[in-house]
Amino acid sequence: MAENETPARVAVLGQNQYGKAETRVVRITRDGERHHIKDLNVSVSLSGDMDDVHHSGSNAHVLPTDTTKNTVYAFAKEHGIASPEEFGLLLARHFVGSQEPIHRARIRIEEYAWERIGGPGTRHSFARTGGGTRVTQVVHDGERSEVVSGLTGLTVLNSTDSEFWGYRKDRYTTLPEAYDRILATDVSTRWRYSWTGAEGETAPDWDASYAEARRLLLDAFAHTYSYSLQQTLHRMGAGVIENRPEIDEIRLSLPNKHHFLVDLAPFGLENDNEVYFAADRPYGLIEATVLREGAEARIPVDLTNL
Repeated sequence: MAENETPARVAVLGQNQYGKAETRVVRITRDGERHHIKDLNVSVSLSGDMDDVHHSGSNAHVLPTDTTKNTVYAFAKEHGIASPEEFGLLLARHFVGSQEPIHRARIRIEEYAWERIGGPGTRHSFARTGGGTRVTQVVHDGERSEVVSGLTGLTVLNSTDSEFWGYRKDRYTTLPEAYDRILATDVSTRWRYSWTGAEGETAPDWDASYAEARRLLLDAFAHTYSYSLQQTLHRMGAGVIENRPEIDEIRLSLPNKHHFLVDLAPFGLENDNEVYFAADRPYGLIEATVLREGAEARIPVDLTNL
């Protein structure tokens, strides 16, 4: 190589982002003496013209992550929190619209639900509910938005109306066929809205859409006579797609929370599908996407990468 010749670049910067993860914000709205609570966990991720900070350490294009945290708190005060989706869109549009080097913002939000306690007249007492955690991810690039919402940690169980038999067997198969079993799972799901924020496009009613999607999932789980968890998963996803026109894609991840009959014969007792051992691991994991016909699958296979 000649003395003044620049060496060939071997390492090239790839996709990158930065931000502030898991900013916890609780917003109390005081409607006279009656209070309302929104409890969120907000993660901000920004990307754009960030080559210099990686190559030379120049922070000229970097909005501090502490600023993104402060923005979450300020927006909670100035705009309130109507829904995770609306709050996420406000934040994403703000970061892209106010900072030239930032070309794309991704906002991930978990909402922790609370219910009133103490009777109908309760004004300011709440208990954390256990019916799953509402989640959403908003991505905005200055031209269009994508909203993916869902829930996680929703534990459900059918004590009957579930079978599992007729499966393939080989010399390692020991599982007995079941004609009346417990079917239990922890529902993790994400659904993608067709709405993109284009001019003239009306945004869904985020809260109503979430409530109905959740209801449809639970209704399908409760009313499907199941011959496999795959069948139940498909009915849950199809129920949402068939009844919520604003949703184009839904992905479900359902661990099979196995319940095994305990052998009570050593104690001289019969076990007529009454006493079970609840195993936490290993567990079967059933995952699939259900799409509206003609729609494109865009939700990642691994929901934790959303």
